[in-house]
This record gives sequence, C-alpha cells and structure tokens, in this order.
Amino acid sequence: MYAAISRSEPVREARCGTAGDAGLQRVDGAVRLGFRRDGVHTVLSELYQHSPGRVLLPRVPAGAPPEAVLLNTAGGLTGGDRMAIAVRGEVGSEAVVTSQAAEKLYRAIDSDAAVSVSLSVEAGATLEWLPQETIAFDGGRMRRRIEVSLDEDSRLLLSECLVLGRGARGESYRHGSLSDRWHVRRGGRLLWADAFRLNGDMARLGRQGPLLGGARALATLLYAGPQPEFWRDRLRELPLPAEVRCGIGALPGLLLVRILAETATPLRRCLNLLLGTLRMEAFGRAQALPKMWSC
Repeated sequence: MYAAISRSEPVREARCGTAGDAGLQRVDGAVRLGFRRDGVHTVLSELYQHSPGRVLLPRVPAGAPPEAVLLNTAGGLTGGDRMAIAVRGEVGSEAVVTSQAAEKLYRAIDSDAAVSVSLSVEAGATLEWLPQETIAFDGGRMRRRIEVSLDEDSRLLLSECLVLGRGARGESYRHGSLSDRWHVRRGGRLLWADAFRLNGDMARLGRQGPLLGGARALATLLYAGPQPEFWRDRLRELPLPAEVRCGIGALPGLLLVRILAETATPLRRCLNLLLGTLRMEAFGRAQALPKMWSC
C-alpha cells in the first residue's frame, strides 16, 4: 500500500538460477460491463467482475450518464499478470468508464503484464473511455491491446496516458518493455490502427526523436463522431501549456490528438483542457472531467 509514495528498488539483473515470472502470477482479472437505454436514462445491463478487477458505480448528478469506476484490488500489474476489460454500449445508451486511480506497472523479471481492452459501441450510443494514467516503474513490462468496434452513428471519446517513472520521486524508467496496439473499426471497416513498442534501454530509446524525443509522459486522445475537422480546429484554438508538444489532426470520421511532455503535470493539464472542452461542448456534459479525476 506504500508503493505510491516510496521509492522503487533499482532494477538488478536476475542471478543465474533465479526463477522467472512463470509461476509467480498474482493477477488474472476480468471485467465485463454493458449499458442499455431505458426510456430517457441509461442503466446497467451487465456486470461481471473477476478478482482483482472491480467496478464501482457512484451516484451521478441528475441527467448525467452512469459512470463506472474500475479498480485493481491487487494494487498494480507485474510480470505474467493478466487483465481483460470489455465494455458494451447498447443501442442509444450513454456511459462513462474511468478508473479510481492511476494503474501501476511494477518491475517484472522476464514476462509482460497482458492487458486487453474491448470497447463496443452500438447504433446511436455514446461511450467515454477515460481511465487515469498508467505509471511504469523501472523494469515494468506490459503488452496491451485495445480493440474498438463502432456502429455507423455511434460516438466514442477515448483517452490513454502513460508516465515513464515517477519524476517527482527522482525515479526514471531505464529498462523494460512496452507494447501497445490499437484498432478502431466502424461498421466492420478499419478506421485507424496504431502500434507502439519500446523494448530494452529506455533511456537511449526515449531520446530518439521518432519515438519520444526526451518525453517521459505521453497521451493519446481519440474522438470518433461527427465533425472531426470542426473539433480539430476548436482544440487548436485552446491555450495549451508551453511545456507540452501536442499534435491535433483529423482523419475521416476521427479526431486524433498526441501529447508529449517531460513530466506528467503539464501533460495532465493539457489533457484536462482538451477533454474538458470536448466533453462539455461536443457531448454536452455539465462537468468537464469525471469526478474521480479530481478526487
């Protein structure tokens, strides 16, 4: 329980004969969520939880869509762990899915933590996938896959943020492995695909311009819905923090934002501004951000 505030141990090479991650798995969790339209409201239609995956359903203001809060009771992920999350927004529903706190990616020996996210948004439905950041500790390994399936008139707002080491604690992410693959389809047609991979000497790789260019915090924001060009131009008007590098572009039916920063704080400020603008102006939300983001 003190991992969030104490310094992490330095990575040391495993000695000959030291056991790997095989047989040391702590986490094999799963969450399935479904939302359906009931009159003018959206209600929960499915809830499955397999420890350590858990879901909280806090009260929301009148007229706001339901908000599901994910948490990992194991406190984080390490080598060999698995977590599978599936969310389905049924016809005409609206829902927000976020997380209770930042996910922790702890040091592994020789295996990746495997994370799979499946988001299905049916006709006329709106889904917001807005987890808080993932923090990678030195030696952390993760293999993540995000699959999104949209109907022709559904809407999606998706944000993912990754922080490489806790800079405020004087820590850095020097060695490890990160693999992130995304596929977004609308009506069965591939709309966008992306693959990101870092493996080995993170200090050297992170300095390379085509990869991170010295950044230690990165975020991706996607909006799939009407008028992506309009929202691209709207976001470009915003006074973004000078400490971030931010690219905002539009593809057919998709708005894409990439953010890089040397530390997590300015990246979070930038992401909050962009998300808040989209949520309030494009989605008509009364609150700029999910409540858990400010707790």
